[in-house]
Amino acid sequence: MSDREQPQLYLITPPVVDLDSFPGTLAGLLDAMPIACVRLALASRDERVLGKTADALREVAHARDVPLVIDSHVLLVERHGLDGVHLPDGGKGLRKLRDELGGDVILGAYCGTSRHVGMAAGEAGADYIAFGPVEGGSLGDGSLAETELFAWWSEMIELPVVAEGGLTAAAVERLAPVTDFFAIGDEIWTSDAPLAALQTLTAPLR
Repeated sequence: MSDREQPQLYLITPPVVDLDSFPGTLAGLLDAMPIACVRLALASRDERVLGKTADALREVAHARDVPLVIDSHVLLVERHGLDGVHLPDGGKGLRKLRDELGGDVILGAYCGTSRHVGMAAGEAGADYIAFGPVEGGSLGDGSLAETELFAWWSEMIELPVVAEGGLTAAAVERLAPVTDFFAIGDEIWTSDAPLAALQTLTAPLR
């Protein structure tokens, strides 16, 4: 595994975004750190709020050649010029979405801790699979995505794998040899200094 490329960073927005300040915060992060992708993951289901936020963040991300995907809201992808959609339920309906949206749209699937669900999503056309949480939190049943799951996936499956949920600097260091991306959200937005928090969290990668 020594020839594996360094994992890339994938930012997840906070569940509530202040459009007066957050685009500037995001721009600062993208300018300061190499970010491979941004996911818009608002708690709101109001399409007006989602669309307005998507437009503002798309301008910031695309100005820096960073793709912007949206959590769940498939219909907003084409409407707002987004790069793809992240499906939080193991990629249900993914095959149909791939047929409808075409090969250029990014389709990602969060698969919890299930190797089987991840493989099914990959076969259905996902561009990446996310497993988690990995530490510092757990699913409702208390399960965590163990290092062994990522090690097996990276050894056996070519499809990129994302570590998401409950990330700590120790988890980043442990998983760096066996994951392609770290998806980082709440870990930094609860801080008054998100950039500093991101730099501390990802220090093992440098």
